[in-house]
Amino acid sequence: MIIQDVINHLEELAPLAYAEDFDNVGLLVGDKHAKLTGVLVTLDTLEAVVDEAIAENCNLIISFHPIIFKGLKKITGKNYVERVVLKAIKNDIAIYSMHTALDNASQGVNHMICNQLELINQHILTPQSGTIKKLTTYAPENDANAVRNALFAAGAGSIGNYTQCSFNTNGIGTYNGNENSNPVIGEKGKTEIAKETKITVTFAKHLESKILDTLFKMDFYEEIAYEITTLENKNQHIGMGMIGEFQTPMEQSAFLSHLKTKMNTGFIRHSAFTNKNIKKVAVLGGSGSFAINAAKAAGADAFVTADLKYHDFFMAENQILLADIGHYESEQFTKNLLVVYLTKKITNFAIILSKINTNPVKYF
Repeated sequence: MIIQDVINHLEELAPLAYAEDFDNVGLLVGDKHAKLTGVLVTLDTLEAVVDEAIAENCNLIISFHPIIFKGLKKITGKNYVERVVLKAIKNDIAIYSMHTALDNASQGVNHMICNQLELINQHILTPQSGTIKKLTTYAPENDANAVRNALFAAGAGSIGNYTQCSFNTNGIGTYNGNENSNPVIGEKGKTEIAKETKITVTFAKHLESKILDTLFKMDFYEEIAYEITTLENKNQHIGMGMIGEFQTPMEQSAFLSHLKTKMNTGFIRHSAFTNKNIKKVAVLGGSGSFAINAAKAAGADAFVTADLKYHDFFMAENQILLADIGHYESEQFTKNLLVVYLTKKITNFAIILSKINTNPVKYF
């Protein structure tokens, strides 16, 4: 097994195409073709974590946060980022970061928070738009079924829980219909009028290269005509934050106690109590102030996140209970999620959970 094999599994869970534009995700250090010796999973890649990887004979570190975020013009070891990169390179250790790709995954960071809090009826808080694409192409009538099946096998026609779906022209899925076009095909000097079928399929944007490769391998025309458009439909399976519900509503002080226990934190900053119990809860791991209005619009009674500033708390406006549990605390179980996921996917290698607490914030 090589490092790329592990990366393939990770990108099934959280395709990099859905990471935020500002982010730096993927393989940051190392050779993806190197033979794998072991995997260490961490929230942050610090020098102590690289030392741990060396001790455990792991040449791949999977880190939630990227150690390289801004461009490096020099690598001289003058700061912790450069020292980590130098030590990793010196010891042939690769570093792979998931960050906002996993934030936006339906089974990622925020799903884990919801599970910790025992929330049911979970769904994405702020669905992404522009993540669904549509391919329109044409094929000879006799080849249409083979083309459709090949595109389906490549992942087309599958969005969320819907697979190989058909639709009329007002729907989303796969539309197959005869057009009034009669291309001329045949041997040199001969002509033959053939009926043509229009094929339209939707697909997730991270599959675009695979879909086109599949289409081009279909040998029915010398040059295949096609068009790809981006749909504005919001993808209910990709996006930041999640929202869920308690089976039984909680009084607000009881909710905060529950939150402290389940998220393993002894310190919560929160807005003023409202006059309602907590049933519907929005969550967003890491810095989530940008989603306060979305949580309110979704009817959440509470919003659990981190890194709220002084003026952010005014946005509660007695409509919602804002709870800042700390950045590290909100994401701490992410590495557990990855260990469980990879252990199921890879059975012949030990997937090691880092024992290093990388939280830079201390409480007195």
